[in-house]
Amino acid sequence: MLRRQGFQFELLPNGQETRQLRQFAGSCRFVYNKALAINTQRYEKKEKRLGYAELCALLPSWKKEHPFLSDVPAQALQQALKNLERAYTNFFENRADFPTFRSSRRKVSGRVSGSSRACVAGGAGEGESIPLLALPRKSSFR
Repeated sequence: MLRRQGFQFELLPNGQETRQLRQFAGSCRFVYNKALAINTQRYEKKEKRLGYAELCALLPSWKKEHPFLSDVPAQALQQALKNLERAYTNFFENRADFPTFRSSRRKVSGRVSGSSRACVAGGAGEGESIPLLALPRKSSFR
């Protein structure tokens, strides 16, 4: 018989890690809102909206205009654009309302993959992975 077991971790980031997490979430929100604003303006002008590939092509110029975007992994910004693309897909297939702008007052989130993660517990490849953190203090419980 297979036994499944889960663990919960409460992260206790220090001041610098908290700032990094807020910057990470804020940059993802900024890219999402900027792309949504561009597509909303194009819709008002009766133009076709930009897809994921076209918006990704704009990321390098946005990084030049706004240097704080360079501090966040590019994969996280691309994931924000994928989230927007999924929101449009859900809207056009009548599964959701039109995408809305993200606010800093609501739940913030962001995702990254691969090398831009830092392992929280244990050695390489084991434990929970959280972006932009370098082995924070943690309080574990079951």
